[in-house]
Amino acid sequence: MAKAANRAQNTAEMVRVGVVGHGVVGSAFTALVARQQETIAARTGITLEVVRIAVRDAGKHPSHVGTAVVSTDPLAVATADDVDLVVEVMGGTALASDVIRTALEHGKPVVTANKALLAAQSADLFKIADERGIDLLFEAAVCGGIPLIRPLRESLRGEPIRRVLGIVNGTTNFILTRMTEDGLDYAAALRGAQELGYAEADPTADVEGLDAAAKIAIVANFAFGVHVVVDDVAAEGISKITAGDISMARKFGYVIKLLGVAERDAGSGAVSVRVNPALVHLQHPLASVREAFNAVLVEGEASGSLMFYGRGAGGDPTASSVLGDVIDAAVNLRKGTHATLGTFAKADFASPDDMRSEFMITLEVADRPGVLHAVTGVFARNKVSIRAAEQDGIGSDARLVFLTHDARTADIKACMAEFARLDVVSKVGGYLRIIGA
Repeated sequence: MAKAANRAQNTAEMVRVGVVGHGVVGSAFTALVARQQETIAARTGITLEVVRIAVRDAGKHPSHVGTAVVSTDPLAVATADDVDLVVEVMGGTALASDVIRTALEHGKPVVTANKALLAAQSADLFKIADERGIDLLFEAAVCGGIPLIRPLRESLRGEPIRRVLGIVNGTTNFILTRMTEDGLDYAAALRGAQELGYAEADPTADVEGLDAAAKIAIVANFAFGVHVVVDDVAAEGISKITAGDISMARKFGYVIKLLGVAERDAGSGAVSVRVNPALVHLQHPLASVREAFNAVLVEGEASGSLMFYGRGAGGDPTASSVLGDVIDAAVNLRKGTHATLGTFAKADFASPDDMRSEFMITLEVADRPGVLHAVTGVFARNKVSIRAAEQDGIGSDARLVFLTHDARTADIKACMAEFARLDVVSKVGGYLRIIGA
């Protein structure tokens, strides 16, 4: 078997790879190429050779790269005559955009894991790639090692997709898991995530939903064939979730998860793309996704529900997705073809206020006669129907928790504004959407 692999490698066509960025993902990628080189050659007839690497500090020579030239000039890698294909895993947007555009304009396929860049500039980059007839692939940009973009772009291209929803940020899922299972408050759970390396020193992008917004924007492009950028996504994070919210959700049979949601209205065709914490019924497939794992549920008219689950981040899982794209791009390059990204129509976006859901609403109230009557009157005036209610605590600590039937977001917001004006309400806790079983 080893002799056969060696013969395949000797007769394989060489594709020379330039890697821009050699941190967690970049170093895992070059190590994986080194381990899998013979296998890739035997299966594809292509030998991958990492020939150039751009790093921040040239004094730290990367391992697993053999004779690769190491420099601090990313654009030199993108334009080098001895580089056939560019892998961009440096992060950031400004310089990364220059690198990707330069490589594409020089006729070099690009594989990237840069979700922030794609979520902001996808239309321009897709156009350049298709006009040049070369690949721009980015499976690793969404959910790390989980294959999701390729199934949406290829296998499900003809599927009438109704909704895509999922847990696409491992940091927030880890924090919410610790709050749920260990009874921690948000601040303590965040500290634990930072100590274990799951959360950055500045966790804003994760905990405020910005990272998830970039990912679900990319997903929406391929789910619905419309152009969506991160600015089109209504994003809300988990920093306001309390231990009391977690506890009350559990009493009603739910867990709280941060979800990325892209859905299309069956009647109007309008698209809604958002990130928000939500109550997920304990019987729902996403409820059991724990720790830093990701999972995405694709709901189609013909296929039904499809679930993609796995590690959404980390060097090795992300490198696996990068390598899969590199192999596809290398094979296409040698065949003189490419995987078209398709065309994307202008999206008709639904107003976030018109989106409907069931909700959980919490209010801190005075524990005296007439309070419930005053509060339920607000719901009635705003055409919101209550399906369950519970009082948590007594006296000055009394809190009312309501679950509503299906309601417009605008009507829920109107209720919240009116609650804030009631003298019997000391604090308006907020509202959370509900995902059923």
